[in-house]
Amino acid sequence: MPALAGPSATPAPRFRYTCSTRPFGDVLPLMPNDPPSTTGPAHRSLWDRLGHMLAGEPRNPEELLEELREAQSNGLLTGETYAMIEGAIRVTEMVVGDVMVPRAQMVTLDIDDDLQTILDTVVESGHSRFPVHGEDKDEVLGILLAKDLLRRNQNGSPNPGSRPGQALRALLRHAVMIPESMRLNVLLAEFRRSRNHMAVVVDEYGGVAGLVTIEDVLEEIVGEIDDEHDDAVPPRMIVAQADGSWLVDALTPIEDFNEKFHTVFSDEEYDTVGGLVTAEFGHLPDPGETASLGEYSFDVTRADDRRVLQFRVRRVASA
Repeated sequence: MPALAGPSATPAPRFRYTCSTRPFGDVLPLMPNDPPSTTGPAHRSLWDRLGHMLAGEPRNPEELLEELREAQSNGLLTGETYAMIEGAIRVTEMVVGDVMVPRAQMVTLDIDDDLQTILDTVVESGHSRFPVHGEDKDEVLGILLAKDLLRRNQNGSPNPGSRPGQALRALLRHAVMIPESMRLNVLLAEFRRSRNHMAVVVDEYGGVAGLVTIEDVLEEIVGEIDDEHDDAVPPRMIVAQADGSWLVDALTPIEDFNEKFHTVFSDEEYDTVGGLVTAEFGHLPDPGETASLGEYSFDVTRADDRRVLQFRVRRVASA
């Protein structure tokens, strides 16, 4: 339909819009060819946010972790879940030499030891797998499983005329040898493929540098795995994070918090950090809410319908 003519008619402004594509098919936002208007920082930040949305996924592990930290602060992830995801990402950047048990701390068995000596070592250590060596520790003959030894011992003693190591050799399983430079995610895949739980680590000269187990790798992802042979360790109430913040359990005594952060919060009315911060809110806060006490901010990261469970604590800039 033609435009109406008349003295008051004003031609409609015309803009030319273009769009282009990035490699791999990302579409850049439509923009006018005319110079963009500058209406201040708020306008630019809007376009920055829009560009970030159109850009897609994080470009490196640090950006991904930053997104996950934000999700945790908003209550979408628990602290344990975030720590597990972070561990899985960090594992791809670590090598065997970072987590192995060094040679000096290895519990090994000599092939020529008598049966009673071997049994004593197995029982005292509490381990389930043992590298067995020959004349020196660099001569690894195989891996002995405690269950194989106990089953052999239950079935009866070896023949009186047999040599000390002869019966033991028959129980040995193949020893997997790996370099110190192997990445942990590659090792974990190899453990799953071969169904082995232990590997002997060798250095650049072919000598034994240490050993690593599947438990060592998994602990980098899920945290410390304790069993009945480990000494009980009290839970860590304050855990430093890579971004400079701290995850603080709400049950942390105020006295311990003061000692860690050199603060002087009173513990006359409340015993724990959770009680102190909840009183500052004046209500039971939800994940994502923040309160400030002194020089620190307390972001609620975990809570249930009865109490706060965890905070992310940051030092705020003094006025």
